[in-house]
Amino acid sequence: MIYVDADACPVKTEVIKVAERHGLPVTFVANSGLRPSRDPMIRNIIVSGAFDAADDWIAERAVAGDIVITADVPLAERCVAAGALVTGPTGRLFDEANIGMARAMRDLGQHLRETGESKGYNAAFSPKDRSAFLQTMERLCRRAKA
Repeated sequence: MIYVDADACPVKTEVIKVAERHGLPVTFVANSGLRPSRDPMIRNIIVSGAFDAADDWIAERAVAGDIVITADVPLAERCVAAGALVTGPTGRLFDEANIGMARAMRDLGQHLRETGESKGYNAAFSPKDRSAFLQTMERLCRRAKA
């Protein structure tokens, strides 16, 4: 199963293409509307507008061998702990070796934004990010099927 933290996810189309090639079902989870699909391998789940509702839904279901796509580091941490294969939309892989540092950097960035030390601007999503995501996604799909 592939779970996508779909609110503001820039790689939905790419997820579908790679998943179709590998015959893997996809579940998009969001707090707001998603474009419906007639493909039986694609499921859309709309959760309540509560804070972290989509994250909680995914974290409660992701198990070893599932793939999770999220830019949310705390969600990635929960899914890595469950044994899921996790990547961000830029192709950044989250695993047991790097999730602690990713969480520490995320928390530091949040602290710096809260204290006004940093404006918190994120780099724009680029074609290079899309390409890196596709490469990572292909590798994770092969691993998940093995």
